[in-house]
Amino acid sequence: MIAMSLDDYQRKRRFEETPEPPAKIEKRSGHRFCVQRHAASRLHYDFRLEMEGVLKSWAVPKGPSLDPADKRLAMQVEDHPVSYFDFEGTIPAGNYGGGTVMVWDAGTWEPLSPVPVEGKYLPGTEKEAAAMLAKGDLKFRLTGKRLNGDFALVHIKGRSGNKGNEWLLIKKKDDHVVARFDINAYDTSVLTGRTMAQIAGDEGSAQWKSSPPASRGKVKAAWLADAVARADAKRNALTAEKGEKRTRSSLTMGGAGGTRKNKNRERKPGLRVAGKDGPSDDESKAAKEKSTGHSVVKGLSGAELKPMPMVIHPMLATPVDKAFDDPDWLFEIKWDGYRAVAFIEGGRARLVSRNQNDLTAQFPELGSLPKFLKAERAILDGEIVALDDEGRPSFSLMQQRTGFQPGKRRLTKGEGAPVVYYAFDLLYLDGFDLRRVALEQRKRFLQDRVAAGGVLHFSDHYAEKGLDLLEAAKQRGLEGIVAKKRSSVYQEKRSNDWLKIKVTQRQECVIGGYTDPEGSREYFGALVLGLYDEQRRLIHVGQVGTGFDQKSLKEMFTRLQPLKKKESPFHGEIGGLRKVHFVRPELVAEIKFAEWTHETTEGGMKLRAPVFMGLRTDKSAEDCRLESVAAR
Repeated sequence: MIAMSLDDYQRKRRFEETPEPPAKIEKRSGHRFCVQRHAASRLHYDFRLEMEGVLKSWAVPKGPSLDPADKRLAMQVEDHPVSYFDFEGTIPAGNYGGGTVMVWDAGTWEPLSPVPVEGKYLPGTEKEAAAMLAKGDLKFRLTGKRLNGDFALVHIKGRSGNKGNEWLLIKKKDDHVVARFDINAYDTSVLTGRTMAQIAGDEGSAQWKSSPPASRGKVKAAWLADAVARADAKRNALTAEKGEKRTRSSLTMGGAGGTRKNKNRERKPGLRVAGKDGPSDDESKAAKEKSTGHSVVKGLSGAELKPMPMVIHPMLATPVDKAFDDPDWLFEIKWDGYRAVAFIEGGRARLVSRNQNDLTAQFPELGSLPKFLKAERAILDGEIVALDDEGRPSFSLMQQRTGFQPGKRRLTKGEGAPVVYYAFDLLYLDGFDLRRVALEQRKRFLQDRVAAGGVLHFSDHYAEKGLDLLEAAKQRGLEGIVAKKRSSVYQEKRSNDWLKIKVTQRQECVIGGYTDPEGSREYFGALVLGLYDEQRRLIHVGQVGTGFDQKSLKEMFTRLQPLKKKESPFHGEIGGLRKVHFVRPELVAEIKFAEWTHETTEGGMKLRAPVFMGLRTDKSAEDCRLESVAAR
């Protein structure tokens, strides 16, 4: 292996002519990775791992692949500075590497211990990573927007005439394998959503600018509006190519979404992006004075003068498999956090989960919610969300705050990522029960009462454009979207007036048992999962053994021991499993999976390729039900 340094990087560049960042070795090293698509003299992909204060770099002519059959040649090149991680723009012709650069993928990586356990590689250490790199066989796990799972970089030795910088980038067999992976199917930047042509033609891309992390708690949602606008433009362009005539709509947050046949449905202009602008002087004054909503709500159709309810059971959405456009519907982002109803009264906030657990003490920073709501008494429905540095909801960060997550230490109060509250519904306001008021009016009142900029954010919606919003959610790596009828009233049950469409399949399952470990694996082999049917019977839907490391295996095993029981909690027989140790069905696991298998006579639908994501403390086992996918 050739020893690398930033001296080579510095020597090859004329920084008075190129927009690339200067050479600088960082004192502390993170665990990020990026893949940059580079249209130099030959199109290739640059694969970079943040390590030892620099970006270890390889040029991959055909690009990375999620198919283990593709062993990609990777030429090790000079180390790059960490600040190159988000470089996107055009290196002028005549300079080293001249051409357009796009950030094709980005995320985090972790080294894997070189010794597998039952064919699985467990997380390793920095020392092991350095040793593997020096040896020429680096195993690692990627968690990105496009690349995920286990990989290896293997140094090719003993080839005649080589320069010692030839490696192979190989995908390992795991749950993230994609047979016949087509890298050309992904032609946009994961940071800006632009194509190579758009970056090359954008004068703003010609000068390098670092992308600083978003300020948590005051995150702007403009990135989402931009993503939706791009999705809308892309779909309109495809339609135009087919020769179809279509009015090009300018999609704005909460706007009318284009021309409508019924003008009475149009929303008032000027709806702002949540958190985009801080509260104005008038808003701040109003927030402090807590101007009453009594005169505003009085006479509104459906509003009832009532005492403030003490208990609210959240309205739940029915899952469907496809997005759609419809002028009678509003579309929102599905925030990947903890659903919570917020009771605001007397300057205090009380947060209650969907299974009626009090969450107030668990999220002390949300005690300031009343300061950002112009109301004396109110009930909000929304989501407690931990946001990453790009302002996207992160269930992983939430798990660090609230409980069990594979490979992570449980954090104490005051530690971990700050959270915000995204409010998407207003159920009660200053003496008036609004649950029988049409959704669109409830949301309008909610937005008017929120002073944006603090821990409270208004969850914006898009009118009639579900297909574009789902595409934007895919681009930004979000969980999915929610469709809601404009005219729907608030029902404290699951309803077809609210629909959820997920980008990736996720399901909360009840843990009903575990199997014995095999080979050198310790503690247990897999968790046995179930869901309740309409007759309140726990139905076996599969088992999950991936998503754990050695530490989380032990922690989960410890959690299960007090719950052990002799009788099976499942309805019917569970076939095809080694000895199962049954437990009381109390713990709820968040599971990511590929799809539901087709029904069979051997036990019904099952989860395919499930991966354990964490435990859910905000949902009870009784709420984990077999949800039939509603057809549209």
